[in-house]
Amino acid sequence: MKTCLEDFTAGDFRPVRVPGSPGAEDAGGDGNAAGNERDSLTYSIMTKPPLIPSPFDDLAVEYDSWFDEKGQLLFRIELEALQPVLASLPKPWLEIGVGSGRFAEVLGIETGIDPSRKLLQLARDRGIRTLLGRGEQTQFKEESWGAVFLIVTLCFLDSPMEALREANRILIPGGKLVLGLVLRDSLWGRYYRAKKLQGHRFYRYARFYSYEEIQQLLSEAGYTIERTLSTLFQKPGVVQTLEDPREGYFPDAGFTVIAAGKRTVRHSQDSQEKE
Repeated sequence: MKTCLEDFTAGDFRPVRVPGSPGAEDAGGDGNAAGNERDSLTYSIMTKPPLIPSPFDDLAVEYDSWFDEKGQLLFRIELEALQPVLASLPKPWLEIGVGSGRFAEVLGIETGIDPSRKLLQLARDRGIRTLLGRGEQTQFKEESWGAVFLIVTLCFLDSPMEALREANRILIPGGKLVLGLVLRDSLWGRYYRAKKLQGHRFYRYARFYSYEEIQQLLSEAGYTIERTLSTLFQKPGVVQTLEDPREGYFPDAGFTVIAAGKRTVRHSQDSQEKE
């Protein structure tokens, strides 16, 4: 099977001139880049309407440094909760909202899409194949990805339902969706919601969801929840040790992982006979 990017023709992409990236100065703007130029440029998907600059462009370095500083232990706890679902996921893998590539690098996610050029440059530096775009409008071919990840991304999307339906469209039969979530009513959800109300530079853009709302979104978008893991039971401000994730949904967990399968559409006997 070809990778999803190889399935695209050169005309499906336009090169993005990322300052400091190899080959960026030599790139043409006619969308005819091919061959090893794809290894030296970040490509954006031709979406309509054009992408609006991401507010995270101005916060990229600060966002990424969090993983090495204040968020180092939180990051490790969240990774521990994501690891158990990986073995059941068909390839290839795509992360929507890949950001600076922190999760993708450790989890082995080959490709990521994000609306922030500056975050994508950091992801590329970590070896991730990147595309500039939004989860609601990926423009990938139907049934081209084995698994799609949205890790602390759903809360930042303008239209989570559109993104979930788009992910469903591009998943192969038997494909999986993996969500990493801070749920609204957990201690951590309330903590971040308070920051949002205070105008926090990151969380002012976030909208958090309850577990019941996520269940409804997934059902309506064509998924069946297959596994849920919960972690981060330590309170905000007092996280001191690693945690082992627990199977199932726990309302007081600060981080919840949901693995959901693409629901198979079965035709009725009557419709099969008509065909």
